[in-house]
Amino acid sequence: MKKTPIIAVVGPTASGKSELAVSLAEKLDGEVISFDSMQIYKGMHIASAAPNHEEMRGIPHHLVEFLEPSESFSVAEFLKLAKAKTEEITKRGKRVIIAGGTGLYINSFLDNIIFTQSETDQSMREELNREFDRVGAEEMLRRLKEFDPETANRLHPNNKKRIIRAFEIYETTGQTMTEQLESSRAEESPYEPYMIGLTYFDRECLYDRINLRVDKMLEKGLLDEAKGAFKGEGSKTSVQAIGHKELFGYIKGECSLSEAVELLKMQTRRYAKRQLTWFKRDERISWIYRDIVSNTTEEAIKILEGKGYFE
Repeated sequence: MKKTPIIAVVGPTASGKSELAVSLAEKLDGEVISFDSMQIYKGMHIASAAPNHEEMRGIPHHLVEFLEPSESFSVAEFLKLAKAKTEEITKRGKRVIIAGGTGLYINSFLDNIIFTQSETDQSMREELNREFDRVGAEEMLRRLKEFDPETANRLHPNNKKRIIRAFEIYETTGQTMTEQLESSRAEESPYEPYMIGLTYFDRECLYDRINLRVDKMLEKGLLDEAKGAFKGEGSKTSVQAIGHKELFGYIKGECSLSEAVELLKMQTRRYAKRQLTWFKRDERISWIYRDIVSNTTEEAIKILEGKGYFE
């Protein structure tokens, strides 16, 4: 089977993924598919750092700001759309470049992991949410470890959504999330991944960029966007987005704006750290350190040449 070559630009938030993806698309006659679980929502343009018209530089971008905040969207649904877009782009003779920091989406797509669309029992989910809030993440992970230690060891305590999902899957199907994941790898992937990671050798440089980006987001109107999300009927996922939820304390009068902004910067730095932990496990990724390399696009082209992308 001839596999479809996919360039994947990955890495932590604020590392410059969108910019590199556009530059590669310009040079290679490609189109970009966003793999960001928050950029799919409308009304979150600033918080999700979705590229604007100017930043896209005429390059078609797919799966960006197409969903109402009130709508929930599963990984399975996203993957279905991403596969359809990939086929569509390839048929037009264009190269496919995916870019984003949502590791679960990227790896599931490249490795052709099939997520089953099991029905959600809303009352069960609400009960699990209440239990999670009552006993805390560590206790829920301890319970999860009793029947699915692999998943419990893999999930971060902050990943409430996936921890609860692991309980849901077990209760509704009798299978653990680990068993479901293993069975989902049955079909060979139709894609040949060429993965490029962006980060900074000096972690403090990345954190400085994150802090600066938060300041710029506020200048662009992040607070007004968060106020809109607070008043609106956002889905649980969109309302919990980094960039909005940290400002809700200020909006509700529970803290000062400076305290809310510092919380936002801290949570974004923590998120970047979790992203790096996820991606550093993938040995297929060739890393570019932006504080060492002078031209990331040229370096990325060299990496692609070395991996045989152009053969």
